[in-house]
Amino acid sequence: MARWGFTFPFDGLPLAQHREALQEAERLGYTDAWSYEIDGVDCFTPLALASAWTERLFLGTAIANVYTRAPLALAISANGVAEAAPGRFALGIGAGSSVIVERWGGVPFELPYRRVRDTNRMLRAMLSGEKVTETLETARSDGFRLSRKLAPTPPIYIAALRQRMLRLAGAESEGAIINWLSAADVPRCIEEVRAGARQAGRDPDALAAVCRIFVCVTEQEAVVDAVGRRMIAAYLNVPVYAAFHEWLGRSQMLQPMWDAWAAGDRKGATAAIPSRLIEDLLISGDAETCRKKVQAYVDNGVTVPVVNFIAFAPTPEARTQQTLEMMRVLAPGG
Repeated sequence: MARWGFTFPFDGLPLAQHREALQEAERLGYTDAWSYEIDGVDCFTPLALASAWTERLFLGTAIANVYTRAPLALAISANGVAEAAPGRFALGIGAGSSVIVERWGGVPFELPYRRVRDTNRMLRAMLSGEKVTETLETARSDGFRLSRKLAPTPPIYIAALRQRMLRLAGAESEGAIINWLSAADVPRCIEEVRAGARQAGRDPDALAAVCRIFVCVTEQEAVVDAVGRRMIAAYLNVPVYAAFHEWLGRSQMLQPMWDAWAAGDRKGATAAIPSRLIEDLLISGDAETCRKKVQAYVDNGVTVPVVNFIAFAPTPEARTQQTLEMMRVLAPGG
């Protein structure tokens, strides 16, 4: 049976005001709350607050970036949340994108597969509580040991887009985190994860498949079209996501957008996005329709659907209310 999660912090709602929303989500039957970080707040602080405000929600990072924090920093942050929420925390790690890492952060976005692989291996050693002296291709530690080991070691999930990273998640982690894909794309990704597990002699059925799913509960087609075009243009022109959708077979569909974007024609690029792609990547409609579309991801192999509520109101306060209403109408069991 699939767990049923959501992405937070919620749009427009300050962290200090999340207590009631998280407790309501728990009462409504949500099982998971997954944080994120792009350009607002870090991914660990929301989970630390949620650990104190909730009793059952499983908490995860989707994702903590392996470039913007060294393995040591990731290990002690993860150890802190694991201690605050023993047995109900997973550390999701990933490479992110060149925009976040290199353009914004000033860190070269190099060797992402190897960086994730080595960080995962280093973190496993560090979080075990053992003394770590190891030199890997992209990570090294000489004598680090956690001084506090008061909680179970958290599982590590790897965010993955294409074959090598998906297989790495299957071979060396407790689960894969996938993102920006349609329900019909899920089986291909899941099969790569399972192939990696089989090659490593592991049980594919024991792995989690976490998927962030963008949902906008509205029947206003013009709103969905505008929101979808803005989101797709912002993400699928980023090299890692462009390569992902090439791998998924969407080159012909997306080439006009990519060409316009490369020429500096942002308006033309947005206009070139096919409507059917918006329908594939952004779930919309009434609550029952949205629920069925989320279920399609589960039917295709996702074990933890993580709904990312997309609000569109003009003010933070109104977006918060939209988000909370979406949370309520999409709650597990209706």
